[in-house]
Amino acid sequence: MLSEFARQISGGYGHDVLPQMASIVAAATGAERVVVWLRVGAELRAEAASDGGTAEPLPVEGHQMPLLPDADFSAPVVYHGELLGAISIRMPKDEPLSPAAEQLVTDVASQAGLALSNAGLIEDLRASRQRLVAAQDAARRRLERNLHDGAQQDLVALAIKLRLASTLAEEDTAQAKEIFGELQADVAGALQNLRDLARGIYPPLLADRGLVAALDAQAAKSPVPVVIEADGIGRFGQDIEAAVYFCCLEAMQNTAKYATASQIRICLQAANGTLGFTVSDNGTGYDTSSTPMGSGQRNMADRLAALDGRLDVRSAPGQGTIITARLPLPSAPLQS
Repeated sequence: MLSEFARQISGGYGHDVLPQMASIVAAATGAERVVVWLRVGAELRAEAASDGGTAEPLPVEGHQMPLLPDADFSAPVVYHGELLGAISIRMPKDEPLSPAAEQLVTDVASQAGLALSNAGLIEDLRASRQRLVAAQDAARRRLERNLHDGAQQDLVALAIKLRLASTLAEEDTAQAKEIFGELQADVAGALQNLRDLARGIYPPLLADRGLVAALDAQAAKSPVPVVIEADGIGRFGQDIEAAVYFCCLEAMQNTAKYATASQIRICLQAANGTLGFTVSDNGTGYDTSSTPMGSGQRNMADRLAALDGRLDVRSAPGQGTIITARLPLPSAPLQS
């Protein structure tokens, strides 16, 4: 059985292997039902079952395998010290799992780490892509709404006032002059709305003067005092600067909303071919083991992962939050 399992793994990848694993274990043990569980985030999910059935996801704390339902025996799948999944067995009535078969399932679980690791990476990639698509769709909807409710309404109002002013130009010059004066103010307001909209899409200051200047400008607007340490930071590629800027901005906004902090500290460092940043606060903190990443932090992680970067979040009740990230630099920094 182990030889057949090894052959199946060598010929498959990721999720393709999991149904085969369930079928092979069921055939070798005579089990009525075999379920291969895959860890995704803080959950164990029933990814494949020998009978084609399903099961509800189970919460996971740390690397402790939870009690699996409807199982006479279960074995964890561990890879490099991490719980990646499990294999659970349900035997027919009056046919208990023999010690030899139990050892066989344990041996399969010990060999299944790489397969579940690959499957977990694929699941993470699929989820990341789905989140990116959802974020892009939400950004497009927000942009359309802002254009419709802001710039478009401003232009419609300007067009109406222009027609009214042209009608009154010869009949009531005083009122026409008053309307022209209002038009000047309206044009200035419409221009400011467009500038604000453009700044939300990609800040001109970030494009013109770089990461540090753009973060300094946002720090000046923050309701929580922000200290920025960025000695020796020059210019980088547009994608790198945008990723770091919007991640830092997201972290600042999260702190202002939820952390009850009195200070935020942002540290930027470029060394050994990587650009790193840390955003820390002295707020209330939270238990990261029981609180999954929010949508904002997920967006940050996805944005960085698209550039082969990595996000790490550390926090504890009463000890604030520290968000750390590193991005590989494809080339030397551009000159300021």
